[in-house]
Amino acid sequence: MNAIFLMLMGLGAMALGYFVYSKFICEKIFKVDPNFRTPAHEMQDGVDYVPTNKYILWGHHFTSVAGAAPIIGPAIAVIWGWVPAFLWVVFGTIFFAGVHDAGAIWASSRNKAKSIGALTGDIVGNRARSIFMIVIFLVLLMVNAVFAVVIAGQLIRFPSATIPVWGAIVVALIIGQLIYRKNMSLLLVTIVGVVALYGMIYIGPTLPLSLPEMVGPLSDNQTWIIMLFVYAAIASLLPVWMLLQPRDYINGIQLFIGLILLYGAVIISGPDVVAPAFNTDVPEGTPSLIPLLFVTIACGAISGFHGLVSSGTTSKQLDKEPDVRFVGYFGAVGEGSLALAAIIAATAGFATLADWQSIYHSFGQGGVSAFITGGANILQAGIGLDTVLSQTLLTVMVVLFAGTTMDTGLRLQRYIFQEWGSIYNIGWMQKAPPATLLAVGSCLLLAFGAGGDGSGGMLIWPLFGTTNQLLAGLTLLVITVMLVKLRRPMWYTLAPLVFLLIMTTLGLLIQLKSFYDKGDWFLFTMDLIVLVAAILVSLECSSALTKQLKANKANPAADEA
Repeated sequence: MNAIFLMLMGLGAMALGYFVYSKFICEKIFKVDPNFRTPAHEMQDGVDYVPTNKYILWGHHFTSVAGAAPIIGPAIAVIWGWVPAFLWVVFGTIFFAGVHDAGAIWASSRNKAKSIGALTGDIVGNRARSIFMIVIFLVLLMVNAVFAVVIAGQLIRFPSATIPVWGAIVVALIIGQLIYRKNMSLLLVTIVGVVALYGMIYIGPTLPLSLPEMVGPLSDNQTWIIMLFVYAAIASLLPVWMLLQPRDYINGIQLFIGLILLYGAVIISGPDVVAPAFNTDVPEGTPSLIPLLFVTIACGAISGFHGLVSSGTTSKQLDKEPDVRFVGYFGAVGEGSLALAAIIAATAGFATLADWQSIYHSFGQGGVSAFITGGANILQAGIGLDTVLSQTLLTVMVVLFAGTTMDTGLRLQRYIFQEWGSIYNIGWMQKAPPATLLAVGSCLLLAFGAGGDGSGGMLIWPLFGTTNQLLAGLTLLVITVMLVKLRRPMWYTLAPLVFLLIMTTLGLLIQLKSFYDKGDWFLFTMDLIVLVAAILVSLECSSALTKQLKANKANPAADEA
């Protein structure tokens, strides 16, 4: 199979999904209303609630949800063969992720931009909300702690990325001022920002920067992690227009340019996919394809973290309700295209099957390193980019997206603490600075309390896939209950949520046995907590859904909302 055909089939199917399926979902199922007054206008405060141009908001949403996960997951999952990974990414993007992301923005916007956790209390009940928020907190804890480790590792491995990664923050601050204070043309600002960012990427290999080997008692890994959390804490407290929006927007443009370069190199060089379509000779210890494929690839097909971003920050910046389609569904398409690029780089970026097998010698191998190595080979062969420059470009792409996810993730974790403060009447916890300190503190406690070197967040990472997909299924469940209450068709959300809950539950049970066999009682306990939470929330939502269906049947004459 030539990679060109893989690319054209994948991108063509996703484009069809956006132009046809998303139009149907948003107009006929969600029934978006251009006259609806969104929370960004109704509750505008200039900090979190800010009416935003849909292109800028798309950049924020897309880069916040993308992170490194749509690269890591697909680039690991190809160990089962490229066909299963390709099909799940393409069909997951069209029928799962797009509906999930747009639905979460729509549902939140219709309920004063409440987070999906708080929304559960209104739509399902307080017990479901309390349990659901525990799952949400665990997902955010994993994302923030682990992405800090990923970023630190890449900055250490590729010091040529240091200048462009940190310089992008300065560029974003300037862009925010030019757009919102100087009212400059978005096109002009975009061009200036992209030129500045790629200028730094070009300079990076000539001025590689590394931290001193030891900063006091800390290693460079520990120092980077602490610096990243200090930055993320500051970013989460600043008004969204000042740093979060412009940083995410310019990163979104940068990613699409990077994807154009990578896909262009594929067209020019026409590499063959050397990985098997279905790998019948997987390394010993590789888990079964079903259900693990559907939790290994989360972002890029469907991800519960997207629902947190959609209902946590994106819904607070939605200018007009019809923007839900472009921001939410097209944001999922953008991430799907990134996952597709990761599959191509990790399967067609190697000269021979033997070279590929040398990377994929055990389950969990590949990931970011396979994407960067394979992608750099394709860029070098296709458009003649120097290998070091290609690696820098792809590393910056990975790190910037992981960084924007951290920015948003820490802000969302702050919201969770503030919501808990509101629920339990803890006044000081409802304020942003203390809530931010609690968010940072919990992440650092995990990172340094379990492992000591700052990589402790990796301890619970094996649970991320299942917990994240569980969150996606539960988010779809809440949206489904809301649709039933509005007397709208529910099958477009019910079918994917049933599939996800089945696969996630099977995954949790398989992991539970694995942790038990290994005697890993910490992960066994965490897995059991997540599994019990999933069952309880599912029962609560199912009960609410059944009651509403009976109420609708008893009163069939009521007009559809």
